[in-house]
Amino acid sequence: MSVLIVPGLHDSEPAHWQSRWAAEIDQAERVQQKNWHQPDLESWLDALHRHVLRRPGTVLVGHSLGATLIAHLAARFPELPIGGALLVAPADPELRISKVHGIASFGPLPDVPFQFPAIVVASRTDPYMAIERARIIANMWDAAFVDLGDAGHINVASGHGSWAEGLRLLDQLLWRRSAGREHQAVRPSALSRLH
Repeated sequence: MSVLIVPGLHDSEPAHWQSRWAAEIDQAERVQQKNWHQPDLESWLDALHRHVLRRPGTVLVGHSLGATLIAHLAARFPELPIGGALLVAPADPELRISKVHGIASFGPLPDVPFQFPAIVVASRTDPYMAIERARIIANMWDAAFVDLGDAGHINVASGHGSWAEGLRLLDQLLWRRSAGREHQAVRPSALSRLH
């Protein structure tokens, strides 16, 4: 089963769980953007769209602005063959916290239900998305919601290096995707060595 890692602003550093997963999960690929430091919705959306077209049925794993990007992809291309999405600490482009040029192009957040299984993971102490707003958008997107409690931005700075709990959530999506296929006899165990 294919996994597509979708980082946010400034990419994910080597110690970040996204970087670790990209290196350790079989059939994982990382989305590459032309400029990680100057986000632009149209440019980033085009790159993600091309990646998904090359890997139909892939499960997307987005963090921060990468999670927000996935929501835009789902709204803009509802027919795109996406197997599922794990959206971790989605960034709210309407917050005034960030002064980074280009973030505003990601607003407003899409309110269209996804056509694939998804899980939104949020934190009560995330400076880029209030927990209640995250719960509301998960409902709008028809996604399951996981409240991680006081987990910051769910990145290296908040103590989430390899993030085993996240791998279990990803495994749920992969299992759900695989179980839907005809003649699927056994549960995938590609992630079991990483737990």
